[in-house]
Amino acid sequence: MANQKIITLDNLSLHDMDTDAEFIPLLSSEDEEEMNNEELPLELPILPLRNMVLFPGVVIPITAGRDKSIKLLDDAYNNDRTIGVVSQLDEEMEEPGFDDIYTIGTVAKILRVLKLPDGNITVILQGKKRFEIEERLTEEPYLKARVREVSELRPEKEDSEFLAIIESIKESAIEIIKESPSIPSEATFAVRNIESNSFLVNFVSSNMNLTVEEKQSLLKINNLKERALETLKIMNVELQKLELKNNIQSKVRFDLDQQQKEYFLQQQMKTIQEELGGVSNEEEFEEMRVKAQSKKWTDKVKEHFEKEMNKFQRMNPQVAEFSIQRNYLEFMLDLPWNEYSDDVFDLKNAQKILDKDHYGIEEVKKRVLEHMAVLKLRNDLRSPILCLYGPPGVGKTSIGKSIAEALGREYVRISLGGLRDEAEIRGHRKTYIGAMPGRIIQSIKKAKTSNPVFLLDEIDKLSTSYNGDPSSALLEVLDPEQNADFYDNFLEMGYDLSKVMFIATSNSLSTIQPALLDRMEVIEMNGYTVEEKVEIAKQHLLPKQIKEHGLTPKQLNVGKKQMEFIVSKYTRESGVRGLDKKLADLARGVAKAIVMEEEYQPKMNEADIIKILGTPRFDSDMYENNETAGVVTGLAWTRVGGDILYIESIISKGKGNLTMTGNLGTVMKESATIALEYIRANAEWLGIDPKVLETYKIHVHVPEGATPKDGPSAGITMLTSMVSSFTQKRVKKNLAMTGEITLRGKVLPVGGIKEKILAAKRANIKEIILCKENKRDIDEIKAEYLTGLTFHFVDRMSEVLDIAILDQKVKKAKVL
Repeated sequence: MANQKIITLDNLSLHDMDTDAEFIPLLSSEDEEEMNNEELPLELPILPLRNMVLFPGVVIPITAGRDKSIKLLDDAYNNDRTIGVVSQLDEEMEEPGFDDIYTIGTVAKILRVLKLPDGNITVILQGKKRFEIEERLTEEPYLKARVREVSELRPEKEDSEFLAIIESIKESAIEIIKESPSIPSEATFAVRNIESNSFLVNFVSSNMNLTVEEKQSLLKINNLKERALETLKIMNVELQKLELKNNIQSKVRFDLDQQQKEYFLQQQMKTIQEELGGVSNEEEFEEMRVKAQSKKWTDKVKEHFEKEMNKFQRMNPQVAEFSIQRNYLEFMLDLPWNEYSDDVFDLKNAQKILDKDHYGIEEVKKRVLEHMAVLKLRNDLRSPILCLYGPPGVGKTSIGKSIAEALGREYVRISLGGLRDEAEIRGHRKTYIGAMPGRIIQSIKKAKTSNPVFLLDEIDKLSTSYNGDPSSALLEVLDPEQNADFYDNFLEMGYDLSKVMFIATSNSLSTIQPALLDRMEVIEMNGYTVEEKVEIAKQHLLPKQIKEHGLTPKQLNVGKKQMEFIVSKYTRESGVRGLDKKLADLARGVAKAIVMEEEYQPKMNEADIIKILGTPRFDSDMYENNETAGVVTGLAWTRVGGDILYIESIISKGKGNLTMTGNLGTVMKESATIALEYIRANAEWLGIDPKVLETYKIHVHVPEGATPKDGPSAGITMLTSMVSSFTQKRVKKNLAMTGEITLRGKVLPVGGIKEKILAAKRANIKEIILCKENKRDIDEIKAEYLTGLTFHFVDRMSEVLDIAILDQKVKKAKVL
């Protein structure tokens, strides 16, 4: 309950109102009986109230101010002083109409008009009976409506249950008056002296601290017994709130200075938390200490935890550092200090797991099995730090899961692509708001063991910014001599990462910091051959797509020849991501045919594949012919695998200058310049008239001009092309070459040999010229990939020309 408020309509004045009306504070039984016998007028002026509900028998003061309200009260006071009072739906509404008020209200009698010293006039109203608006009559000059009386269902006089409710309402009202310091104690006498049961219910309902909606819901209840019971329920809730509030205040009442005031608020929150069933800080401290006893900490870590725990207990829970310290201690407790999963040393089973998940990549499988073998013999071996280097889609990322499964370890992965903040690796100092550990330590917490297989994906795509260099932060992580005590800024102490098996993946080694690259064991993962892609598709990709699209193997069957058709005609990549997408397209096409009951062949042929996948996107680069002077086939390495590259040259009248086209890079242009200078220096030996070199200019072009090209490996190809143009002689048929040249005519080795050989096989090349030092690369390639190829290993440019240039003129040779 609360003190009765003055209800403000506005503060304009009322004029010509009598102040001698009788004031009735309480309602006796006789008054109630007389009031019930009064007849309700058929029509009433309606006075909207902003934030109050008037109950029958209750007396309230209001201050009138609206023009319509003033007019209404003036007219009513000069007549029978009877009006209808209804609460507004929205108290902010300045000019409410019938749509803005409730339909049930109370007939009121104007008892007295009081003129205040400030010029305002307060009107005293007493509720009489409840009514309901039946018909809207007018809204001008004020609201007027036809109404009907809402009868009240009253219990029998001897209803013991109702009498018990009334008695409880009286007792609760008296208790609330005692507990609430804002209600004067004299109000107890008023409650005790109320004789009418219905007036008691209305009086208490009117004075409770409820919203207009809640009071209106009480007014609408026609059954007096039900209204009394609902009122009692609300009073009980209010009484409990008061008792709880007073109980909290009694526990913390003492003389307050600034520090004591903070303590007072803290104690109140603690008591509220306990009442709500929460835990106090003491219980939280104890839980942390119990959890700490089960951790496998070293003495140094244990001592550090105790120090931080004692600091935590002395902190004020209201300061920001309290939550930071809590987060820090909880993180320390969640880390798997010296907790390791048991490695599985069944090498044969590990071999099966690796072969089951990945086809090929023998070098990676071999290195993992070697590590497991040594670990079985010597249990304290530090885990290796591998870097899997190769083009996209060859299985670098997915091999990490298979290695973890083979070793029986947990698997975690973080993507380093685009990472440019050193704090992402080392974490933030915990003094900052929102501080967090680095992603390395967070992932260790996620793994719940200190020896997971940890994949650092896309390590070549780290970047730098004003926030630091994350690749430099990784130097400590990936150094076996340092990572036994890796320092995280948030943790503020070393953590042992020496048992973690780190596997990094990269598409390029050129963008990796040299010091970081030196700490890793680089294993190259080359692109797959067509044969390997066919096997991967049949063993892994196609079964996966059949399952994901709700098909069965009987509903979609792709033979080896048809799979090779898809690989060669619809994809051009080193890996198998594009192939996986094409097989998904194929599966969707079959699924659509099944659902729409269309005819299709489960065993796919090339026509069926073209019908679903469309016209083939790629034609294999095939060797053309040797009938044109200056056209030589070179071998190139790209990010999506090997490819053949045609070098074209043509001579025309000029002054011996060289022009180049084809979107060539600096290194490639330098190779062409070196080739021309070599020809000029050795013109007589090559059988070229020096005058020709002075009177003819040469143009070198590399087709597919929209594609940038660079690198030294086209050196011998450019030289062969120029010699063929100047001599107008044929180049040996079905021959390709790759190698760097020098001004002395020496041939140097190049990279990407496996990919280049695969491209040569696809193009129907029969012979390949390579540097002698590249023979070691050929020895590492499986013999099945070399079938049908003849290799010429050379050391000098003269050897290249002896093999490549035939002693035959081309058709329509120019006469120089």
